[in-house]
Amino acid sequence: MQLKDLLFKYTTDHSRFLVIDHMMIHYRDEGQGPTILLLHGAFSSLHTFNEWNKILKNKYRVVRLDLMGFGLTGPNDNGDYSMENFIRVLKSFVQILGLDQFHLGGSSLGGWLAWEFAYRFPQKVDKLILINAAGFLEEENIPLPFKLARTPIFNQMIKYVVKKTIIEQFVKQVYFDSSKVNEAIINRYYELFSREGNPEAFLKMASTVFSDDSGHLHHIHNKTLIMWGREDMWIPVHNAYRFHKMLLHSKVKVYPEVGHIPMEEIPEISANDVIQFLEEEGEFRF
Repeated sequence: MQLKDLLFKYTTDHSRFLVIDHMMIHYRDEGQGPTILLLHGAFSSLHTFNEWNKILKNKYRVVRLDLMGFGLTGPNDNGDYSMENFIRVLKSFVQILGLDQFHLGGSSLGGWLAWEFAYRFPQKVDKLILINAAGFLEEENIPLPFKLARTPIFNQMIKYVVKKTIIEQFVKQVYFDSSKVNEAIINRYYELFSREGNPEAFLKMASTVFSDDSGHLHHIHNKTLIMWGREDMWIPVHNAYRFHKMLLHSKVKVYPEVGHIPMEEIPEISANDVIQFLEEEGEFRF
C-alpha cells in the first residue's frame, strides 16, 4: 500500500505530525486533564491504544505516537535504533509539545523505553505504567520476530518473506484468545508494518546490540503499575515479578487468560485499572 493510502486510512482528525531528525512523527492528542503519554511496542503502532483512548480521554489528555521505524512515522535517516536514540527522540517530542510533567505508559518495547526515560528524566514523569514491558535481556526469551530477523535468509528477504499470513501468526501469538483477532486487526498490523522503510528499520533494530540497563530500575522512584498478561508468549510473566522486585514503589496486576497486549485483548478492564492506579494517593508497596 502506498504511503498516501496509509495516511488516508490510518489518520483521523486528531492525527498530527511534527518533524524530528527529518522524520514526520505521527501522533494523536485527545482529551483534557492530566497528561498520559503512551508508547507502543515493536511491530505495532499508536493504534494499539485505540480502545484505551476511548476510555482514558474522558478524564485525561491522552498523547500517543508512532515510534521511529513503526506505523506512519517510518524509518529514520541514520539507521540508529539504539535505546539511546529512542530516548533522545522521545525527549525532543515531549519538549516540542511542551509536556513538562506527565504519566508515562508503555507496552513491550514501549515499556522498556518508558522506564529508561523515567530513569533519566524523573522530573518529567509522574506515574509509570509498564505493560508486558521489555528490558531484561534474556537470550532464551527473545520474541519470535526478533529471532527470525537475526537469521541471514530472513534478513535478506524480509520484503518477500513477511506476508500477511506471517503477520497474522505473530498477532495471534500476542493474543491469548485468538478468536478476538479479526481481519481488521490483521490488516492494520500488516499494512503499517509494510509501510515503506519499516521492514528494513525493524531489521536494523533487531540487529542492534542493546545493553542491559536493568540495574537502573533500583533508582526509579516513580509509583509504577506493572501490568501483565499471564499467558504472554513473547515476554514471560516471571518478568513482571522481576520488575516488581527492583522497582521500589510498584504493584503488579496479572491478568489470567490474557497474552502480550492487555490493552487490546481486555481494554475495558485494563484501562479502568489504569484509572484506578492514577487516582490512588499515598505510598504503596505490594
